[in-house]
Amino acid sequence: MIIKSKLSIAVFCLAFSAVSAQVKDTLAEKMMIYQLPNGGWGKHMSDKKDVDYRKKIDPKLLKIIKANDNNLATIDNNATSREINGLIKAYGTTKNPAYLKSAEKGIEYLLSMQYENGGFPQYFPNTSVYRKQVTYNDNAMINVLTILYNISEGKEGFDAVNSQLKDKSKVALQKGIACVLKTQVQQKGKLSIWADQYNEVTLVPEKARAFEPMSLATGESVNIVKFLMMQPLTPEIEKSIRSAIQWFKESKIDGYTYNVSKESDKAVRTLSKKEGSAVWARFYDIPTNKPVFGDRDGSVKFNYEDVSEERRMGYSWYNESGTKLIENEFPKWLKRNKLMQ
Repeated sequence: MIIKSKLSIAVFCLAFSAVSAQVKDTLAEKMMIYQLPNGGWGKHMSDKKDVDYRKKIDPKLLKIIKANDNNLATIDNNATSREINGLIKAYGTTKNPAYLKSAEKGIEYLLSMQYENGGFPQYFPNTSVYRKQVTYNDNAMINVLTILYNISEGKEGFDAVNSQLKDKSKVALQKGIACVLKTQVQQKGKLSIWADQYNEVTLVPEKARAFEPMSLATGESVNIVKFLMMQPLTPEIEKSIRSAIQWFKESKIDGYTYNVSKESDKAVRTLSKKEGSAVWARFYDIPTNKPVFGDRDGSVKFNYEDVSEERRMGYSWYNESGTKLIENEFPKWLKRNKLMQ
């Protein structure tokens, strides 16, 4: 009787496990449907708007995916990293093996696109215009490196990833960190912060779209520093972080704030005075360290008011992200590593 009871419990557990493995997550199901043959994901729907997994499946986009258009695969605008993170999270909740398999295919795609110098292009295999550049813009490369870090450390549910991918991710992570340290821009022999994008061979900063001139990028650099703060302390990493923090301190614009509001479904961006507040321009000219602004026609301006209204309202030209980095993140990092100010 006891034997039968134990057997019944075992059978029930197996049956329950089988059912649990097939539990479905609506968002994860859509992510799998939109995954391209090479394992990556595109960033746009057929109407050129960012993919929104809360909406119904887009038949036009499905036709593109079925056409095996791998050139759409990108890490821009959180594409591919968002899906991998989402699928890993869904697997953790449902234990549906299909989600883990899809995420691992996405990770394999990320590993396949890394350059030998450790950098990651914005698109792969699409190499047209600026898509082949090593890209920090919109946190593209840092999003990828964060995934590789989580795989290597077994964090955020990535402990479920197979051991072969873990080993490859550890190697790719170290190559990526080396690239980050190598691409920190020097100004007159002094380390500053990072540019938006770099030549994939020479690792020299380059321009991208017409309104994205070759320049230092503050918002992306804040996240690069935060990523470096997650890594084991080395003399190179300490020097990199301290140098970037010093640059942010010296380059802030005191007494201003930057607000974004909406009027009639249009973004209204306003730079205004505010005592006790500070902002940084999105871009800084590398030789002069002056705020720089690119316009739709490819021209470069050094005065915000000279930028066309369409670009002033259509792009975020200032941010306040350096404040938290300097006042909160940096002191915590110093304390955690028992370092002096």
